[in-house]
Amino acid sequence: MASVAERSKRRKASVRRSLKASAYGRPRLSVHRSGMNIYAQIIDDAKGMTLASASTLEKDMRGKLKSGANVEAAKVVGSLIAERAKAKGVKEVIFDRGAYRFHGRVKALADAAREGGLSF
Repeated sequence: MASVAERSKRRKASVRRSLKASAYGRPRLSVHRSGMNIYAQIIDDAKGMTLASASTLEKDMRGKLKSGANVEAAKVVGSLIAERAKAKGVKEVIFDRGAYRFHGRVKALADAAREGGLSF
């Protein structure tokens, strides 16, 4: 039987394969969450570079958030990544949830990014 890490790796690869097939040149909004923080990056796979990033580890975020691992923190990171993406001229992205289900913190980040002006 496959271990939890192997199943997670396989699920992440499956999601990534389907995203790349339907991306049509759009940058990817990649989300990573840990037990303590949440991170978001906008990645241009064609150029192989990160266009914008945001996380709960940034100095200005640490002071105003009670925890980096809750829905409120995910909403703040989502709105911040949308703001930084618009500053770089990115309006359309494709959402990469990784191996995570689309609920809780991941969904909150996605909803905040949509409210901030990103479309996906």
